[in-house]
Amino acid sequence: MEVEQYRREREQEFQSKQQAAMGSQGNLSAEVEQATRCQVQGMQSSQQRNRERVLAQLLGMVCDVRAQVHPNYRIAA
Repeated sequence: MEVEQYRREREQEFQSKQQAAMGSQGNLSAEVEQATRCQVQGMQSSQQRNRERVLAQLLGMVCDVRAQVHPNYRIAA
């Protein structure tokens, strides 16, 4: 009977320690989730601000074609 009571006490102590550890991990998980949301929101706002400028640069580079011979090209005589 004493052994069973001791086992129950130890099990209860273990459960309370486990709950305390899991509770702190749950809080840490919430903090990481919030930080991730803030970073994603920052990236999205940056993308919105720079979208038009980047598109203009890309279109400018693609549409500006200059025909020229490569410097390494040699005409065979």
